[in-house]
Amino acid sequence: MDLIIKIVAIGVITSIATLIVKPIRNDFAIMIALSGGVIILIMLLGYLTNIFDSFKLIIDSTGISSSLYTLVLKIIGIGYLIEFSAGICSDSGNGSLADKILLGGKIVIMVMALPIITNILKIISQLLPK
Repeated sequence: MDLIIKIVAIGVITSIATLIVKPIRNDFAIMIALSGGVIILIMLLGYLTNIFDSFKLIIDSTGISSSLYTLVLKIIGIGYLIEFSAGICSDSGNGSLADKILLGGKIVIMVMALPIITNILKIISQLLPK
């Protein structure tokens, strides 16, 4: 709970600073927003290690191929990266570019998810009576 309060505080302070600086120096406002985002991401690194440790435990206990979990983690990472990048573009006034980044990310995620979808469909077809 303590971390989320810090994250919210940094987000609000960054937003206020950006609003104050934007009319004076738009380029500095973008840098302030980027810096706030990076600080928040750095604060979350500890939680990322917890996530990876949990996935390792799941991999070890289930016996399912670790490549499947790796693929899922990559897809999740791409989703977060795309959302963060599109947010930066939107904040800097490039909403159209942000939309293109989101579209590209969705397509990449869909392509990466195809092996998972194929495996699920194979399992379902094996369970159905013939």
